[in-house]
Amino acid sequence: MNYFDSLYERFESILGGLAVVAVAIVAGIITKYLLFKLLDIYNRRENPFFFKSLTAHLSKPLALFIPLLFVSIALPALPYREELLYNLRRLVETLNIVTFAWILIELTNVARDLVRHKYNIEQKPDNMRERRLITQLQFLRKVTVVTIIFLAVALILLSFEPVRKLGTGLLTSAGVAGVVIGFAAQTSIANLLAGMQIAFTQPIRLDDVLVVEGEFGRVEEITLTYVVLKLWDNRRLILPLNYFIQKPFQNWTRTGSDILASVYLYTDYTMPIEPLRVEFDRILAGTDLWNKQVSVLQVTDSKERTLELRALMSARDSAIAWDLRCLVREKLVGFIQRNYPDALPKTRSEFIGDKLPPLSDLS
Repeated sequence: MNYFDSLYERFESILGGLAVVAVAIVAGIITKYLLFKLLDIYNRRENPFFFKSLTAHLSKPLALFIPLLFVSIALPALPYREELLYNLRRLVETLNIVTFAWILIELTNVARDLVRHKYNIEQKPDNMRERRLITQLQFLRKVTVVTIIFLAVALILLSFEPVRKLGTGLLTSAGVAGVVIGFAAQTSIANLLAGMQIAFTQPIRLDDVLVVEGEFGRVEEITLTYVVLKLWDNRRLILPLNYFIQKPFQNWTRTGSDILASVYLYTDYTMPIEPLRVEFDRILAGTDLWNKQVSVLQVTDSKERTLELRALMSARDSAIAWDLRCLVREKLVGFIQRNYPDALPKTRSEFIGDKLPPLSDLS
């Protein structure tokens, strides 16, 4: 056999192998297309949201995984040397592990979409149950994703003989290494454990209204290590998870989203209370911000120069309560200005005889 015949046979072998791989890839692509077509036919009427989420998250990883699966089945039919086949098999196995881990991660995204669709926290004003469930599932999803990635990397490394031997050697020093890593990553481990505690005891949940470090805002995101608080002016306050285990804070929606709002007014002793109370009830009756549960106006204190009046009313949540406070304060102050201007706070001075007191005493 001359050199050209040998080269021709080698070229023919390469083309044959590439043809087998190409057929396997095409078969995988066709299988993936038919699979999603059948799912579309089945779920279009039964559960369209499920199919939409499944297509959005699994289309790309399955477009890679199914052809790789067909390629791995076709590998024994390739007319290549044993050493080359071994290397190709290892490459395909590694890619299969990566894509399978990708599929599992995307399945967690599908589960998250289904839960959020069924328990939509924006559709109910009192959504404490929904927020509790979503907070737990969000933390569990993140732990699951980290576990999947860790196991995928471990399987890839253990598939190579040198790495397996190295891992066996390192196993004898795992105890010492664990202690060293534990001391080096105390904060991260503490945050992870705090996250597990928060997910199940739930001192905070997604969309809870908190007052932390003198700032007012809502819980926007809970990760494995920190919490993002969206403040009232759209700033973000980021705090480590163990902060909510170690330090006190206010949770305005711990047991429900409804809240009491209060407005304080300071008037002169000449202010008649009953007309102001009637006006307060009229203001509440004319607004949808009030949830018609609590309506009280009381004299809560009598100071040296003024009366302290407190208007107490209820609202569905803290954001509405803020608007309700502003409305009631504005309307009551306007009512006093129009009808009882002499009842506004004033400073009195008394003098006897023709001599006027110093101006500083009249201010």
